[in-house]
Amino acid sequence: MSQAAGKEGNGVVSIRSQHPFTETMQKLERTIVTKGMRIFAVVDFGGNAVAAGFRMPPTKLVIFGDSKVGTPVMLGAPSAALDLPLKILVGEDPGRQTWLSYNSPAYLAKRHSIPDNLLQNISGIEALVQAVAN
Repeated sequence: MSQAAGKEGNGVVSIRSQHPFTETMQKLERTIVTKGMRIFAVVDFGGNAVAAGFRMPPTKLVIFGDSKVGTPVMLGAPSAALDLPLKILVGEDPGRQTWLSYNSPAYLAKRHSIPDNLLQNISGIEALVQAVAN
């Protein structure tokens, strides 16, 4: 996977982190909270896989947001609730490189017909991921 790689048409954007997995996770959680958002859940896919007897690299899904920002999006485009709150997947590849992946705001806007005036409500994820990756 390359820097800012995205699979054609599926809306997934992946950014390579300059930090190891644990540091990336700590920086992501700290940045989310510092920006006044709430972490609703962290799903530890890697840990759950190991507990089930599988080998999987460290992989966690961070679900986060701000109701004051996300609710207007869902009011304007109710099906957006399928993809909100926002999510960032942090995973380590076989070469031990850490990646942050998220749904492109433009893709979500198209998928759910989010009004242009509400796109800014979810577009901050791009800058957040860049800040964490660098």
